[in-house]
Amino acid sequence: MLTQIALFVAGLAVLVVGAQRAVSAAGDLALYYGVSKLFVGVTVISVGTSVPEMTTSVYAARYGAGDLLVGNIVGSETAQITLAIGVVALVAPIVAERRNVMVYGGAMVLSMVIMLLVIEDGELIRSEGFLMMLSYVFFVYTMYTNDGGEEITEEVQEREPPGRTLPWIVLGLGLVVVGGHVMVTSGVEIARTAGIPEYIVGLLTGLGTTAPEIVVAGIAARGGEEGISVGAILGSNITDPVFSLGVGPLLFDVSLASPDAVVASAQYMLAVSLVVLGVFYWRRGIDRRAAVLCLLLYVPTFFVG
Repeated sequence: MLTQIALFVAGLAVLVVGAQRAVSAAGDLALYYGVSKLFVGVTVISVGTSVPEMTTSVYAARYGAGDLLVGNIVGSETAQITLAIGVVALVAPIVAERRNVMVYGGAMVLSMVIMLLVIEDGELIRSEGFLMMLSYVFFVYTMYTNDGGEEITEEVQEREPPGRTLPWIVLGLGLVVVGGHVMVTSGVEIARTAGIPEYIVGLLTGLGTTAPEIVVAGIAARGGEEGISVGAILGSNITDPVFSLGVGPLLFDVSLASPDAVVASAQYMLAVSLVVLGVFYWRRGIDRRAAVLCLLLYVPTFFVG
């Protein structure tokens, strides 16, 4: 058991470090080509920070750990919208335009609703995985044609050229793949040995894989890059319920052993997301008092289901 726990922690650490490397390099690459900061946050950065969830989704589907797969997404989503936003806002209050909250918050809620509809029957099949990923691609295309190219920043000229960033992206993704494999296989073994429900292990895994979002958004908020900060968190919460979740079932059919518990956790995820988005819209951001509320909303996560 101790060996499996050590492997789980090591795999998670390698996965997070790899994600951070890939995200940083991908952000430089996108800005080098001159797309808007908000677009970079919602797409490149959010997809990059969601690589751990995508990798976990594939491995969990491969090894028949459906509850861990969905639990990881639910845990990551809930941690991002509560814990990540709370921590970031404590570092530096988050400011967001109401239009952006409506557009990207609305897309996030729609993604979560799609996720709930897919998992409620306890089965995730390949056609559902394909349609979920397709819906995300459509969202990115729509966003790019409307907002993606509207702002070219001076900072673009100072970014590293593709020849220097691409190797770091490849290395980072390689670490993510290795770390994800070790983490999922050891996590499943821990759950089976200790009699812990796999979706609980998934929730814990989701907490760990949220670290890249917290780091990236925190650094962006501290540096005054509200577009990157808000985009990274809201964008990741659009990416994970459809794209990250869909990639696993696209490759392997998935079954849930405890669908009622998993769905209950997902419903709580949606409920707290609506609360946080309401605060975001009403106060035009999250200040330090609202950050405390976000942190408190994360606590019940492990008691629902």
